[in-house]
Amino acid sequence: MPRAPFNAFTFPYRNTRDGDVEYALLKRSDAGIWHGASGGGEDDETPLEAAKRETFEEAGIAPDSPFLQLDTISPVPVVGFRDSHLWGEDVYVIPQYYFAALTELSDLVLSREHTESRWFSYEVAYPLLNFDSDQTALWELNQRLRGRGPRE
Repeated sequence: MPRAPFNAFTFPYRNTRDGDVEYALLKRSDAGIWHGASGGGEDDETPLEAAKRETFEEAGIAPDSPFLQLDTISPVPVVGFRDSHLWGEDVYVIPQYYFAALTELSDLVLSREHTESRWFSYEVAYPLLNFDSDQTALWELNQRLRGRGPRE
């Protein structure tokens, strides 16, 4: 089945015993970079449905876990996607939608797409992310989870 022309990216997070928040980053086996669970939609999936499926497949987080859709949406060039030729010659970029998934798991169940996962504070996770849009989404999530407004 061809991939839908969008990407869904999810940051797993958990609440700590001391009332703080930690974010899980997954290390990609192909590029060695840290990021969240991500992938494209299948068939008629919505971005949220794709995020739930991909997060389960890549990190073992149940689809019925609480998911939060973030405002952050980022354009991604089609050249990085195997099925991009199916989207036609007029599609240059696709949207990447960002989500967060609350979990109580300490150890994520990783797919072969990742070599490891670790839980980080916001301050440690933020600079580990390679892409500005991923950093923006993590910033937004951290602000929301801490009950801060956009300018605090």
